[in-house]
Amino acid sequence: MRQLQVHIDSNSGFCFGVIYAIQMAEDLLEEQGYLYCLGDIVHNDVEVERLQQKGLRIINYDILRTLRDECVLIRAHGEPPSTYQLALQNNLTLVDASCPVVLKLQNRIKNSFDKKDQIFIYGKHGHAEVLGLLGQTNNEAVVFENLDELLRHELPQNITLYSQTTKSTDNFYRIKSELETRGYSVDANDTICRQVSNRDKELRRFAQQYDKVIFVSGTKSSNGRVLYQVCKDTNPNTFFVSKVEELNPDWFELGDTIGVCGATSTPMWLMEEVRKALVTF
Repeated sequence: MRQLQVHIDSNSGFCFGVIYAIQMAEDLLEEQGYLYCLGDIVHNDVEVERLQQKGLRIINYDILRTLRDECVLIRAHGEPPSTYQLALQNNLTLVDASCPVVLKLQNRIKNSFDKKDQIFIYGKHGHAEVLGLLGQTNNEAVVFENLDELLRHELPQNITLYSQTTKSTDNFYRIKSELETRGYSVDANDTICRQVSNRDKELRRFAQQYDKVIFVSGTKSSNGRVLYQVCKDTNPNTFFVSKVEELNPDWFELGDTIGVCGATSTPMWLMEEVRKALVTF
């Protein structure tokens, strides 16, 4: 026995938007035995598998177009207007679990678009939330992942700047500042979710307290990749796992203090399982 001292980060785990979506899914699964969900309800394979065993059916847009008279869950990331139009055509009942922060952002972007603003969105290409935001502009807004990419565009003098809700606040304001330094007028709309954006600061404080850190996340989670790197930069002895079976006893030495943390898409029950496994090493 390595007598490991293991602690879970109380600030890690699902954000409130994901908690809300999963609670809605579980309530409906208990009531009707199955439920369609457009896309992975959360970017964590283990949690998705748990819900699939309860009757959750993950579908894509191609399958959605073939459904009639069914109930479909919209996950926390939100959806573009075209999804709601399709639901009306196919007599689908949409259970909308879109995160309130995302819905607020969608409305603000729609209002800007209606005013003919030149909209630029700091976000990840192809991300579900970003697709929903683009849909508010008839896909006319410009999405960029970093300042270099943005500057490759021919920019107007007046820029209306938005951000995916889960991006870094520091980077958002750095981009705004750089644009203003270059002479552009920037209307910066900060709708970044603080529950998510503050995770990096909290994780730095957490990671530096321990000999080793186990970061638990699904491999599809972009938030997980970013936060894992935050931990790794703070504490080089940080290891990434997506499930308990990936833990390696050789990572640890006698009496090590271990911190267990995760992404906004990592369920607390999975981090608890990781902790239970570690204390048996």
